[in-house]
Amino acid sequence: MINRKNFLKTSLLAIAPLNFSGLTKEKPRRGKKPVVISTWHTGIEANKAAWEVLSSGGYALDAVEKGVMVEEADPENTTVGYGGRPDRDGNVTLDACVMNENGNCGAVAFLQDFMHPISVARKVMTETPHSLLVGVGAKKFALAQGFKEKNLLTKKSEKAWKEWLNKSEYELEINVENHDTIGMLALDEDGRVCGARTTSGAAYKMNGRVGDSPIIGSGLFIDPKVGGAVATGAGEEVVKTAGSHLVVEMMRAGHSPEKACKIAIERILERYPGDPKKIQVGYLALNNEGVYAGYSIQEGFDVSVYNADGNRAEPTEYLI
Repeated sequence: MINRKNFLKTSLLAIAPLNFSGLTKEKPRRGKKPVVISTWHTGIEANKAAWEVLSSGGYALDAVEKGVMVEEADPENTTVGYGGRPDRDGNVTLDACVMNENGNCGAVAFLQDFMHPISVARKVMTETPHSLLVGVGAKKFALAQGFKEKNLLTKKSEKAWKEWLNKSEYELEINVENHDTIGMLALDEDGRVCGARTTSGAAYKMNGRVGDSPIIGSGLFIDPKVGGAVATGAGEEVVKTAGSHLVVEMMRAGHSPEKACKIAIERILERYPGDPKKIQVGYLALNNEGVYAGYSIQEGFDVSVYNADGNRAEPTEYLI
């Protein structure tokens, strides 16, 4: 069981760098570019599409969009796009966001009937004065931009939903592969860090629920001078601490990507009132030097990486 006194101490240490007085920066490292990283072992397939863009000298934002689109179109991934598990009323609702190397962003939430919400989110960024469109308004915008409607509820997900209705018990899954959001960060040859995040949200959520995925600063954040971070897992806990922004701010304060992610995980557990073994949150971070890392509450979270050394999944460090 977590010792809350120890967490209080670590949280105070985490806050201290924001004052910048007496801060001893960690020894800088250099990674490799281009590079793309994504959440969970299942990100390997998405990384392949992103790498096709990066390895030919392409733009990091194009890479992350193309990458996560792989999972959005995969009916076997039951928490992203087509085939995503519905809310408790039987509706597949999608959330997504993008952010580029200049800090510009676009997002959609509670979007229905479109396979690629990530592309709609990018259009929000480039074609509107807004950063977030939701529900009916997001759907009208997608249609106006030429996106085609599609029924996203597959027979597999519909069957699982009907079985769930027998008990109607809502409980988050922990460390079940292929169960969660995909978040992706990429650094291209020109040194641009961009990010994307897309999900169908928690299975059997209340109608209208939106988690951290489309919330800039929670599910995704990019700082042009530092790098970026993405989150995955229990979205409500990420929102409460503006998790991805916290990770990036800790990197700005001089911490390595791994230490920055760890601080953000500690911040969640400092505030969490229940049993920490019943939730999982993982963060990935990538700085402008190509150094990447992840950290999670408990064991089981992987980072998928593709750079000059190849495409692979690597376990991340964890707290409990």
